[in-house]
Amino acid sequence: MKIFRHLSVFLILFLVTTISLSGCQQLEANTTTEKKPSATEETVKPEKPPTNTQNTQNTQNTQNTMNLPRLEGKATVVMKVNGESITIEVDGDNAPITAGNFVDLVKKGIYNGVVFHRVVKEPTPFVVQGGDPQSKNPSFPVANLGTGGYNDPITKTQRYIPLEIRPDYDETKKDVVPPDIVYSQTIDQPPQLKHDYGVIAMARSQAPDSASSQFYFTLADLHFLDGNYAVFGKVTEGMDVVSKIKQGDRIQTAEIVSGAENLKEGK
Repeated sequence: MKIFRHLSVFLILFLVTTISLSGCQQLEANTTTEKKPSATEETVKPEKPPTNTQNTQNTQNTQNTMNLPRLEGKATVVMKVNGESITIEVDGDNAPITAGNFVDLVKKGIYNGVVFHRVVKEPTPFVVQGGDPQSKNPSFPVANLGTGGYNDPITKTQRYIPLEIRPDYDETKKDVVPPDIVYSQTIDQPPQLKHDYGVIAMARSQAPDSASSQFYFTLADLHFLDGNYAVFGKVTEGMDVVSKIKQGDRIQTAEIVSGAENLKEGK
């Protein structure tokens, strides 16, 4: 009888332990799904972060950031999609390299004619993503869109920019000193530029410094992405145009309408 009781107790403890471990593994799997980027696919679930699927998991940003364009201050970019305008305020104060990269690519005409290859609105609004230069070619396989970036004609290599996030601060306070921008790593504290509805941010792969030219507009508040992806501006006019974008729609033109003088070329 004692042996039976001991066996019963052991069996119960074993089952409880097994269930607990299974629960922990499931929780870890769910957490990983929410926080880590996955390969960009047209069928990816809305809760998955926006990604750039170039083969860059081991990419290291060896470029000196001084060689990258910077935006010192603000700039305004207007995109035309389906004949309608989207006005974007680009924030070089809080994301100088990310903003500078975007404005520089606009200046170079890189976004003219590119496709929005990923649009996720169901079951809940998520993102509208584009910026792959390969999509200018109508013969390029649709299934492979989302794998490209900007190839610098001078270096003959793809330009990557570091993940760039400034921690939150109150910029309305007099004489406030902003916290230093964090580069090449995610942060746990709230960022200054958050994933609110209608912002623009850079897509990337799992490597922090793998963003190149692909960007996304947010169709809802997506604060679970805060601290993991670099927001660099917001739509000030035309979110109704963004909300109507369909997968396959093209950027007809993108141009800098103000603040071009704030763009500083890499040294």
